[in-house]
Amino acid sequence: MNEKELEKEKTGFNPEDDNKEPDYVSELLEIIRGGTDEESLVKKLEDYHENDIAGAFEQMTKQERQKLYPVLGVEKVSEIFKYIEDVDEYMKELDIASAAKVIGSMDSDDAVDVLEEMDEKDQEQLTEMLDEEASADIKLIRSYDDDEIGSKMTTNYIVINKGMSVRQAMKELISQAEKNDNISKIYVTDENNVFYGVLDLKNLITARDYMDLQSFMITSFPYVTDHEKISECIDRIKEYEEDSIPVLNSDKELLGIITAQDMVEVVDDELGDDYAKLAGLTAEEDLKETLGQSMKKRLPWLIILLFLGIGVSTVVGFFEPVVASIAFVVNFQSLILDMAGNVGTQSLAVTIRVLMDENLPGKAKGGLVFKEVRIGFINGLILGGLSFAFVSIYVALTKHADWGYACAVAGCVAAALLVAMVISSLVGTVVPMFFHKIKVDPAVASGPLITTVNDLVAVITYYGLAWALLINVMNIMG
Repeated sequence: MNEKELEKEKTGFNPEDDNKEPDYVSELLEIIRGGTDEESLVKKLEDYHENDIAGAFEQMTKQERQKLYPVLGVEKVSEIFKYIEDVDEYMKELDIASAAKVIGSMDSDDAVDVLEEMDEKDQEQLTEMLDEEASADIKLIRSYDDDEIGSKMTTNYIVINKGMSVRQAMKELISQAEKNDNISKIYVTDENNVFYGVLDLKNLITARDYMDLQSFMITSFPYVTDHEKISECIDRIKEYEEDSIPVLNSDKELLGIITAQDMVEVVDDELGDDYAKLAGLTAEEDLKETLGQSMKKRLPWLIILLFLGIGVSTVVGFFEPVVASIAFVVNFQSLILDMAGNVGTQSLAVTIRVLMDENLPGKAKGGLVFKEVRIGFINGLILGGLSFAFVSIYVALTKHADWGYACAVAGCVAAALLVAMVISSLVGTVVPMFFHKIKVDPAVASGPLITTVNDLVAVITYYGLAWALLINVMNIMG
């Protein structure tokens, strides 16, 4: 028996347990299914995060959950449902009145997310059953387009009037904190709900009754407007690194706030959409999409690329005499095409990231183009040298050719690789800049187009050099 086993036997403690990730879901399932009385069960569940309870929900049967809902209560269930995917399936386990109460207890932005997963008939029925305030908040958020920042805001915040005293502000904070838990920033408005400034919770707590509340307020606080495009203001919001930022309308009235959690979700969504756009899709696909919807996203660009591909194939046809004279050069075509495509994609990714800064000066864009071309050239020299060495050895050994022939073919491959990588770096940088200039999303338009353009560049470069150097200059045949 080793030391670890002896320690476990003596103390009941396993040293390896410290390195194990806690399995809270299994613990919760054991507690829920353990036959504990309701009062004890609720107390035990209070020690766990709602996200872990949501994980346990997903492993429970419908009957188990339906017994648990009334025990947990409306507010707790609403908190748990925030962390469940496909929550509409769980909402159907509740009667319509209970479902309305759960949605009414959620933050307005979370309630909108839940409602959007349900069919239109259920959405309408549930919205009508909500109280006036909750219904108004949800309708406000749903009135915005998905790409507008107003669609991501929440009405869960504390607001006070600028004319209040310290004592009045504290009283208002305590009153509103029962319903709103985003309390680290306290938003200040005038009598007409026009945004005035922000008060930090710490400053309010440490203030004395005789102090002037306005002396603690930040009146030049950053904000976004409700109809701003998410893609246009996302960087600005991130730069301030605040836990929440106000959302105002055109009259500077306070409508809601964007929280740090909202920002994480927005960035995640934007990354998912950008990744999809690089593949030529208009947006990230969803598992629930119909066949027709998925095809609608993919087919338009595929049709365009089909004709561009035909163009590439036609160009290859022009070099048929080269292939007929030196059939061996076909072996290295994919090498040139793949490397050109890789370099172009790298430059594209860097350029799109840089173009997210709307205030980027023209000089910086020119510097980026020059830098990417230099990187392509230096990488091309290195990879061209490596390919020259390996291709010359490969040709000499497999074709049993003399070293002069092998080095000539390898030199052509290396030169074509260098030129293709330089041009692909240039194309991968200039094309997205062009689309950005004409107000076309560079992520959507650039990805598939650059791949095809780089194929065209690589084919012309490779076979053009083979025709010029190997056939016309060195008179190499066969």
